Amino acid sequence: MKNIFLYLMIYAGSALMAYNIYGYVCFSRDVRKHGNWDQEQRLFYIPIWLLVLFFIGYLIVGFFGKPDLVMAGILFGGSIFVFVMLLLIRRTFDRIQENEQLEVRLAAAEEASKAKTFFLSNMSHDIRTPLNAIIGYTTLANREGVAYEDKSGYIDKIETASRQLLEIVNDVLDMSCIESGKFSLEPTCVNLENCIREACDLVRIQLEAKKIDFSVSCDISHKWVLCDKVMLDRALMNLLCNAGKFTDENGRVSLRLKELAGNDKTGRYEIHIKDTGIGMSPEFAERLFVPFERERTSTVSRIQGTGLGLAITKSIVDMMGGSITVETEKGKGTEFTVTVDFPLTEPEEEICSCEEEAISFEGMRALLVEDNMINMEIAQMLLKQAGFLIETAENGKIALEMTAASEPGYYDVILMDIQMPVMDGYKATQAIRRLPDPGLAGVPIIAMTANAFQEDIKKAEEVGMNGHIAKPLDIPGMKATLQQVLKKGSPL
Repeated sequence: MKNIFLYLMIYAGSALMAYNIYGYVCFSRDVRKHGNWDQEQRLFYIPIWLLVLFFIGYLIVGFFGKPDLVMAGILFGGSIFVFVMLLLIRRTFDRIQENEQLEVRLAAAEEASKAKTFFLSNMSHDIRTPLNAIIGYTTLANREGVAYEDKSGYIDKIETASRQLLEIVNDVLDMSCIESGKFSLEPTCVNLENCIREACDLVRIQLEAKKIDFSVSCDISHKWVLCDKVMLDRALMNLLCNAGKFTDENGRVSLRLKELAGNDKTGRYEIHIKDTGIGMSPEFAERLFVPFERERTSTVSRIQGTGLGLAITKSIVDMMGGSITVETEKGKGTEFTVTVDFPLTEPEEEICSCEEEAISFEGMRALLVEDNMINMEIAQMLLKQAGFLIETAENGKIALEMTAASEPGYYDVILMDIQMPVMDGYKATQAIRRLPDPGLAGVPIIAMTANAFQEDIKKAEEVGMNGHIAKPLDIPGMKATLQQVLKKGSPL
């Protein structure tokens, strides 16, 4: 009985030692992955060989020896000792890894805190600048005895500052969308040359007002491509507007589009935007596409901007699978080069260019659903000036009740806010679309909301809305959307 117990101790010790060998091999691999241990590589093999020799010794004793209690106890205790030491070393190594991960997270949190502080500092400055102009010129315009010409000039400057503030807000929201991964491309069939020239036409007046010579050239053989026209326009406008901002009077800005070697399915295009402006230092050029970065010089400090335009542009180009580079020299100008591949496509069928006769809004009845009294008053005045008869509702539930109680065709259109108490615009629209009378359920509904992201536009379409108007209201855009929806009528 005693011999059986001794052999059990030796065999159990042998099994535990075999497990120790396996555990150490795995542990040594983890250690080598964690850091650079090239010089210590051989040291990791020494314990393995020692453990293997111990294991062989255990087996020899177990099969060929006649162990006594002391020898069996030493061999079994040795296996347990090695197991405990390996366990302690493993736990120590895990703690070291945890501490390193905590240090990394702490460093990331500190960087995030610095970035947040830097962001708030930049936004405070950039938002307060146009706000100061809006408040200041509003105060001047409200003084007694101000001449009409002076008041008109103040209002023009308030409008300019308001648009600057809107650009800042849009840039921040776009950057937030990009960083959260909610920014996506929607490729459509586009005439690339026309797209380029249309973007150039939008900035031509601005450049000509500064007496800047602006030239455009297009040298491409494949004009029709699949790309997101809106995003491409945004990237081009950012680059062209920057060129105009940082180029003095009588300077030059040029855009050149050329086609590089491609294949039957894909075309490679290069867009060069060059100016004779103030240029940039080499140090700043390296940080050019970092959000909120602006070169701090007396010249640049006088020019409005968030430092987000180029970061957004690079994100757009990256999403398109392209690249953007810059060549610049202080005092001599800057040239941006965008290289991007677009899938080639067949030209769309020519659409009759003759303009359709615009419909009149005179006498049309609109239900305006809005919970904010100031927004309601502004929208009412604009819609009444366009010819609409206006009825109002303070939330989606009231709008639903008013629609359900009306006759089919009583309302020509419903302008629906999204974020409202009691019932929001999405739920109200879904409820209206479920009304039993098809004439009531099919009334055109347009979102009129500050929810202006692409996902908000898609959500509006998904719940059954016929169009989307973003706040702050752009009057020509609002009228164009109303024309488009009311010509088509409801698709339901």
